[in-house]
Amino acid sequence: MIYSVSQHAPADGDGSAARPFQTIGQAAAAARPGDTVLIHEGVYREWVAPPRGGDSDDKRIVYQAAEGERPVITGAEPVTGWTRCEKGVWRTAVSNALFGEYNPYANELFGDWYDGLGQTHHAGELFADGQPLDEAASLSALMEQRSGKDREWFAQVEEQQTVFHARFGEQDPNGLQTEISVRPFCFFSREEGIDYITLSGLECCCAATQ
Repeated sequence: MIYSVSQHAPADGDGSAARPFQTIGQAAAAARPGDTVLIHEGVYREWVAPPRGGDSDDKRIVYQAAEGERPVITGAEPVTGWTRCEKGVWRTAVSNALFGEYNPYANELFGDWYDGLGQTHHAGELFADGQPLDEAASLSALMEQRSGKDREWFAQVEEQQTVFHARFGEQDPNGLQTEISVRPFCFFSREEGIDYITLSGLECCCAATQ
């Protein structure tokens, strides 16, 4: 069975070539061992958590880009509404409801081999036109206009919202595609033992993962 996915399809698609699924997650819920999920061009803002895998190397579930196309699964969401503060710093805020139970800006990076280089880093990231900015050690450090640090950010997690302050060099962020990492994974099962899955031709990016 071949299921089709198109970001531009209606929400009530059935996965056929004529009426594709709108999300990869819909196709993952339907796919069985031996099936192929054919994914068309687009930016899919979702955590694909396949509930099952294949049975063997001969009966895999394959998630494959349509020929000549390059779909993207991203863990990020756009942020807008930047307002200028002082000293070249911009500010915006998002509701914590965007993150659900996992706010990556409250989640510190850790690990036996991890080196924070003298400061705390978080799982979340801020991107401008697809490029990550550096995380500042503190809001005061961001405001200091340190030499060579003209593209960085700092986030403050409050009870109802997460507030972002950032530098974008000489650019106005309202003219850029600014995004923040929201989901911990792009493609990752919620259960162990989900095997025999192939991903082909897909770009996965911007997840807020440890």
